[in-house]
Amino acid sequence: MNSQQNAPVIIVKKKGGHGGHHGGAWKVAYADFVTAMMALFLVLWLLASDEKVRKAVGGYFQDPTGKGNLMGTTMAGTGEGLALKRDDMANLKEKLQQALQQSMKLERIRQNVQITVTGEGLRIELLEDEKGVFFETGSAKPTPNGEELIIRLAEELGKLPNKIYLEGHTDARPFSGDGNYTNWELSTDRANAARRIMQAHGLRPDQVAQVRGYADQRLRLPNDPYHPSNRRISVIVQYLAAPEQTGEGSKPSKPSPVMLGH
Repeated sequence: MNSQQNAPVIIVKKKGGHGGHHGGAWKVAYADFVTAMMALFLVLWLLASDEKVRKAVGGYFQDPTGKGNLMGTTMAGTGEGLALKRDDMANLKEKLQQALQQSMKLERIRQNVQITVTGEGLRIELLEDEKGVFFETGSAKPTPNGEELIIRLAEELGKLPNKIYLEGHTDARPFSGDGNYTNWELSTDRANAARRIMQAHGLRPDQVAQVRGYADQRLRLPNDPYHPSNRRISVIVQYLAAPEQTGEGSKPSKPSPVMLGH
């Protein structure tokens, strides 16, 4: 009995290690630190880089897939926030209208400019009146207001990667002059005159895809073939993406007719 009472009592105490409780916390903190340092170095690198590099990096974040159009360079995503695709043409229309409103000289001829989103692209129509708003009557020489408006358009459209088509149209009245010079020559010469001005003030050399002269074959007002608004220059900003197809083997949708409503 006494031997049992005098037996030593052994108490075993287990010491808990710090590593078992939060041994991985330092890894999370270290990962956050490395991420922050990488971000810091990236910002410092961008600040030290030139404008071309910054635009390329910004273009990547705007278009990570790399399918964006290239503004005539090897970089995607540039275009200064302007509308580039089919769904964005309405934004481009609004921007062009704002640019035209900034010129007091062009205020009185603003009603002669119609901008419409069509199946072919953004169509900008420069509509003549009886006196000749954009070109001198019976001539391919632009008026001062016409030249200023064309320059203003070129400055804005030259920022885009989109291809540009230029069209010249006349009314149905036969050209009164040299018999060898007809409405065909006049419509083509006016479209080419607009092209030369635009390429001298913003459009890239490869941006104009077509120059078309239609004479009186695509009247804006077929029921009034002699109306002065049939005499016009059309600038078409082409969509970047091809027209959507409705099924396998189907052909691209045709452009909307040239005739536009008021």
